[in-house]
Amino acid sequence: MKFEKHISLKEIVSILGDVTIKGNTDLILTGMNEVHVVEKNEITFVDLAKYYDKALNSNASVIIIDRDDIEIPNGKALIISKDPFRDFNKLTLYFRPFVSYREGLRSTERFPGATIAPTAEIGEGTIIQPNVFVGNFVKIGKNCVIHANTTINDYSILGNNVIIQPNVSIGGDACYFQRKDPEGAFRKFESSGRTVIEDDVEIGALCAIDRGVSTDTIIGQGTKMDNFVQIGHDTRIGKHCLVGSHCAIAGVTTIEDNVVLWANVMVNKDIVIGKGAVVLATSAVDKSIEGGKTYFGAPAIEMMKKWRELVALRQLPDILEKLSKQ
Repeated sequence: MKFEKHISLKEIVSILGDVTIKGNTDLILTGMNEVHVVEKNEITFVDLAKYYDKALNSNASVIIIDRDDIEIPNGKALIISKDPFRDFNKLTLYFRPFVSYREGLRSTERFPGATIAPTAEIGEGTIIQPNVFVGNFVKIGKNCVIHANTTINDYSILGNNVIIQPNVSIGGDACYFQRKDPEGAFRKFESSGRTVIEDDVEIGALCAIDRGVSTDTIIGQGTKMDNFVQIGHDTRIGKHCLVGSHCAIAGVTTIEDNVVLWANVMVNKDIVIGKGAVVLATSAVDKSIEGGKTYFGAPAIEMMKKWRELVALRQLPDILEKLSKQ
């Protein structure tokens, strides 16, 4: 998440309260992000020992951490916190608070029956059907068609010529929770990212595309989706991809340009599907796969190899029967 204006580290500390600073206290900050996407002049956090090195060696200029005996990386600052997860969430809710829409909503002659926040921007030629909700700071381009009962949540961005079929959710919170103690309660990681739908995208009915936790979920130009598709937080889908019905794509996954996922494909988190890959229906992709090839199975492997495995498996009963008669 980028801040609307640059914020000093001292201002950040005043927002958090019960913390201390070590290192460069004169930093000016431009945003906050998770450790795997954080950039220079941004804040991240860490509260698990196995990720200390990753956070300290990341691009982050400021790290919220629960240790005060850590060597401070050159030029950076540490915010020493009793609960970094809590304090990172505190900053999220400070800079991206939930806004109630009991007042200021509008339904105009142009969009009869729709509910639109006053800060939303909607381009010329766009059609919004009844019972659509458009949240605060949403930007919708020109010549889009948004069908009935769709929700477009805060800060979402839609390009030009986007078509969204009925009952779609754009920009809902990420399914992202922390539980250190196996028997303890889940704590929600508050979402501050956006959902960005580029030009010429078509989204089928009853799809859900989650916003990023601290960065953007992106659907690339010209991509088409069938009905009942789930896209997790911080996932990036490239240009001109095709996603079949009932596909589920977990968070922080990259799907490169011109990928085809046929119906009911499951995709694991934190992986890359290479450019031009085709994954056949009912497959499950559990690790990164190369582009330009066709895959099948659960877990998915190259199609011809999988076919050979299936042929061999079908021959197994006959082989066992022959062996038993010897």
